Amino acid sequence: MVNAVKPMREAKFQIGQVVKHRFFPFRGVIFDVDPEFDNSEEWYQSIPEEVRPRKDQPYYHLFAENERTHYIAYVSEQNLEPDESETPVSHPDIGQMFDRADAGQYRLKMEMRN
Repeated sequence: MVNAVKPMREAKFQIGQVVKHRFFPFRGVIFDVDPEFDNSEEWYQSIPEEVRPRKDQPYYHLFAENERTHYIAYVSEQNLEPDESETPVSHPDIGQMFDRADAGQYRLKMEMRN
């Protein structure tokens, strides 16, 4: 039996893009992308089964915010959509990695680029 190599999916969103969750009231700036789920099984199982996303898709690390607080979020691609409000995200860690760019996007600072 030959082991089939799964094709790598291209991420729909990019680092520095502002996105919002499809179902929950938060938004954020993407600062890292995993090609597929790369968190603990305990974390994954803590998501209610009826809304649990597939593991075989990109997952995004966000500097996230809601009306009350700022935090780091880990979200599947299927649960994100572009935030086209052009409103700046106020997470306090954004300035360490990004400069504000045009049209509601963020650009990695030169020293953060590979």
